[in-house]
Amino acid sequence: MKIRALIALLALVLGARAQQASESRVRARDLGIQPGVLPTGKLNAITDVEGVKVGHVTLRIGDSVRTGVTAILPHDGNIFQRKVPAAVYAGNGFGKLIGSTQIDELGVIESPIVLTNTLSVWRAAEALAEYVLGQKGNENVRSVNVVVGETNDGTLNDIRGMHVQKSHVLEALAKAAGGAVEEGSVGAGTGTVAFGFKGGIGTSSRVAAVGAVNYTVGVLVQTNFGGVLSIDGLPVGKELNRHMFSGRNGDGSVMAVVATDAPLESRQLKRLAKRAMLGVARTGSPASNGSGEYAIAFSVATRTAFSDDAITPLFEATVEATEEAIYNSLFKATTTTGFGGTTIEALPIGAVKDLMRKHGYAAAQ
Repeated sequence: MKIRALIALLALVLGARAQQASESRVRARDLGIQPGVLPTGKLNAITDVEGVKVGHVTLRIGDSVRTGVTAILPHDGNIFQRKVPAAVYAGNGFGKLIGSTQIDELGVIESPIVLTNTLSVWRAAEALAEYVLGQKGNENVRSVNVVVGETNDGTLNDIRGMHVQKSHVLEALAKAAGGAVEEGSVGAGTGTVAFGFKGGIGTSSRVAAVGAVNYTVGVLVQTNFGGVLSIDGLPVGKELNRHMFSGRNGDGSVMAVVATDAPLESRQLKRLAKRAMLGVARTGSPASNGSGEYAIAFSVATRTAFSDDAITPLFEATVEATEEAIYNSLFKATTTTGFGGTTIEALPIGAVKDLMRKHGYAAAQ
C-alpha cells in the first residue's frame, strides 16, 4: 500500500511538472502588448533603476502551502544609515502596510521593503528588524521603522498556518540582486489570485525625459485583486466571462513598489505613488471594498529635487509601468493547485491571442 501511495504521489508530481513545462508563459511584450508610449528600460523591470535589488523565497510545501516572501532593496548599503526619500499612497486602505505612518511623517524609508501574505507581516517585520539591527554601523540603534506589505493568499495557501518563518525573510534579503526579476507564481506572489486567474509578481519600467535628462521609473507589483480584466483595452474579463460579476470575488489587494532615479522629495513621490493607482485602474480594478490598494514610491537619487512643473513625464511613466507590471504578473503566472484542493488557472495565453485577432489588435495581425 505504501508503494502504491508513493507511486501515486510521484505521478502527481511528475504530472504537475509536465503541466508547468507545457505552459509557455511569456511576458506581455512577447505577445506584442505594449501599453503606453514611453520606452522601457533595458530589462523592463524595477531593477532598471540603478542599485535596486529584488529577492524571492517561494514556499510550496505539500498540498496546502503556497506562499512566500519578496524583498526589495533600494540600494545595497546600510539603508538605515543612508535613508532614501519615500512616500506611501493608499488607494483603498483595507490592508496591513507596516511602517506607513512614519513614512508619511518623515518622508523616508530606513529598511528594505518586504512583501508577504496577510498573516505573516508581523513575523516578517520581526525578521526585518533583526536584519537592520544586525547591520554594521547599527550597533546602537534602538528604534527602526521597517516596511512590510501584504496581500491575502488564503485561497491557495494555508494562511492560518503562518508558514513564513524569519529565516525565509532573511533568505529573501540575502538573495536580493539586480538584473532580471523572476515573475509570476514566485515569492510573495506564489499563492495570489488576480481577476479570477493566477496572479503573482510582475515588474516593468519606463524611461522618461525631464528636460534634457532621461530618468527611469520601475514598478514591481504583487497582484491579488479583482475587477473586470482589461489588457491594453482588450475586454478579456468580459469576453472570457471571468470577472467580479460572474461569481468571482473582486477583493484581495495589490501592492505596488515604485522606484526611480529621478531626484524627487517625499511630497513629489506621494504624487508619483498616486499615479500607480491609475495604472491599476487601467487593468480593470474598481478598488473593491475588501481590496487593499497600496503604492510605495522611493527615489535613489542624491541630487536636489526639481520643480513640480517638470515631473509630469514621470507620472506617465508610473502609470504605464504599473499597468504592464500587472499584465506581466498574469502572463508569467502558472496554474496552481493548493489549499483544500483548490486550483486557480493561469490566464490562457491562447485565448488572449484569439481576442487580439478578433479585436484587430495591431500586434496580432
